[in-house]
Amino acid sequence: MEFRAFIEPQQGAGYADQVAVAQTAEQLGFAAFFRSDHYLAMSGDGLPGPTDSWVTLGAIARETSSIRLGTLVTSATFRYPGPLAVAVAQVDDMSSGRVEFGLGSGWFAEEHQAYGIPFPPLRERFDRLSEQLAILTGLWTTEPGQTFDYAGEYYTITGSPALPKPTQRPHPPIVIGGHGAKRTPLLAAQYAAEFNIPFAPIGVAEKQYQRVADAVAAVGRPADSMVYSSAFVLCAGRNDSQVARRAAAIGRDLNELRSSSPLVGTPAEIVDNLGAWRQIGVQRVYTQLLDLSDLAHLELLASKVMPQLL
Repeated sequence: MEFRAFIEPQQGAGYADQVAVAQTAEQLGFAAFFRSDHYLAMSGDGLPGPTDSWVTLGAIARETSSIRLGTLVTSATFRYPGPLAVAVAQVDDMSSGRVEFGLGSGWFAEEHQAYGIPFPPLRERFDRLSEQLAILTGLWTTEPGQTFDYAGEYYTITGSPALPKPTQRPHPPIVIGGHGAKRTPLLAAQYAAEFNIPFAPIGVAEKQYQRVADAVAAVGRPADSMVYSSAFVLCAGRNDSQVARRAAAIGRDLNELRSSSPLVGTPAEIVDNLGAWRQIGVQRVYTQLLDLSDLAHLELLASKVMPQLL
């Protein structure tokens, strides 16, 4: 299993907090640093306020050297696909080719209302996501000196020079995820290098992975061309009392956490818990660190859990 650090800075984190997690994760041997793409806290006051994901990742790219960087996931409702292609390509260049690009349809209505972002119905959001994926990959893969055109229901592009190009060719790996039973697996099979299902019961995840695997086969891709991943809340401790203290620090009920996340408990418990997820095909684990000041939390996972599962 590969382990990746994952944070939710909209809950209350400035740039300094985020770069500290990224640098610590890099030093400890985590494969990647990912962040969410949100403009509003789901609980609490969210102070000091939201930070833009691609602005932040561009800066972190210059303050790290080897760890991969990405979003879980960028919301297609937040940005036009042309400027988004430019931003992601630029951060890929700034990081010397370390970007992985998660893209989703968007779901949190309140943050759209809070920042004046249109929030169309679900079907339209998925239609826009599909068009954005076609445009982004089209812009990135257009040969230099040629132009890119696209005529969709929501986006039209005419005579684009399709610049700049990302460092990674043909483009940064794309991550698609979610619970949708039909369109999500199809989009993943068409565009994604990785499929992620976050915070789901193991039975739900296994069923969704099978839908994606079926879609991958249907489009003629090799079965091993898709990486399967999941995200879980991290609440680990060297003993039960430390686990309980960390649950209290993030305002979560320990019993609820134990029932919903395999990354809860002592290192021995976590290794045992993750065994079942590895059996259903999970290759990457995103460790959601909710207390960004508790960097020792990452050190415990890196020293006591990761060596047993890598």
